Amino acid sequence: MATFVDQVTLYASAGKGGDGCVSVKREKFKPLGGPDGGNGGRGGDITLVVDPNVTTLLDFHHSPHRKATSGRAGYGDRKDGPSGEDLTLSVPNGTVIYDVDGNQLADLVGNGTIFIAAQGGRGGLGNLALSSAKRRAPGFALLGEPGEDRTLVLELKSVADIALVGFPSAGKSSLIAAISAARPKIADYPFTTLIPNLGVVQAGGARFTVADVPGLIPGASQGKGLGLEFLRHVERCVALVHVLDCGTLETDRNPISDLEAIESELAQYGGLEDRPRMIALNKIDLPDGAAMAEMVADTLRDRGYEVYPVSAASREGLTELTYAMSRLIQKSRAEAAVQERTRIVLRPVAVDDSGFTVKANADESFTVAGAKIERWVRQTDFRNAEAIGYLADRMAQLGVERELFKKGAIAGSEVRVGVGE
Repeated sequence: MATFVDQVTLYASAGKGGDGCVSVKREKFKPLGGPDGGNGGRGGDITLVVDPNVTTLLDFHHSPHRKATSGRAGYGDRKDGPSGEDLTLSVPNGTVIYDVDGNQLADLVGNGTIFIAAQGGRGGLGNLALSSAKRRAPGFALLGEPGEDRTLVLELKSVADIALVGFPSAGKSSLIAAISAARPKIADYPFTTLIPNLGVVQAGGARFTVADVPGLIPGASQGKGLGLEFLRHVERCVALVHVLDCGTLETDRNPISDLEAIESELAQYGGLEDRPRMIALNKIDLPDGAAMAEMVADTLRDRGYEVYPVSAASREGLTELTYAMSRLIQKSRAEAAVQERTRIVLRPVAVDDSGFTVKANADESFTVAGAKIERWVRQTDFRNAEAIGYLADRMAQLGVERELFKKGAIAGSEVRVGVGE
């Protein structure tokens, strides 16, 4: 059974708003005391919040459909209905939200960052709120609005300061286990690491996070091996450490060819060209490994790399490596802008939705489209003649009737609003 999932589809259904209440106040000696129907409660939102204790999207893999509760209908005696409960879903730090067309909606970085995935519907107004000089005692109320339904793609990109990259079995998992408290699965065969491992490293007074990314092979940027699934976890890292295997027994490989192959894949994947690099020549505890490291070190330095011969097994050279990592991270942190918590709303509240269009159809009917008008239609109880009259008045005030006549409508013409009539 999968224990790590880094991409899922979430079907989020916010709660419906409660219906408004139709009620007339009744007191002794005052049989008609006026309207007192309360408003319906707001439907619950669905929100995603970054939780430091969550490291995978596994819960969404098992339960992709999530629904918030609806608001309750209003009551008499001027009492509003209770709102639906918001449904808060925890996601890992580094979760990116996309719509079904692949457009990025939000990038959730920083504990406590919130994204409103689907907004609950507004509650319908009760007849108390609808009363006016013209309608002193409305015999109708507005229906609650439906909540938003959203299909979202969630993708996890690990948040780490430095990524360890290299061929399978280069010793990346052993290295992160040696320099941090992380305990990844370690074995002497390729692709032992199937999920990114994160470890916190202490170097003097500095702390930083290192990611052990599953091994890359030629063709990874096109999806060969496990590449495409895990290259995304390198994107957020401010620096890369090439872990090169100096003890490989494969005759067609050496640290220089491994470096060139991995650099080629990173270049083809794109977006990582500006990341600082350093090199860890691993397995110098082996006689052939020490000789190989000594042979290639100067060549790599001539190419502009900081080079650190190390052994994850004997821990030789690890102090120098971690302090070098720390210096690079501190420099990057000083240059980077501080990221603040954000509350991202998918649909802005303050928006002008009063515009509309009127279209004459071939069957002599007419179609009216507009966000506000369609919302009014959804709020109307068409079983109530007074509610229908209220809708007609609102549409006339907005200028819909005038536009219909301009398009050739006459009394009795069929008018469709949005998908309804």
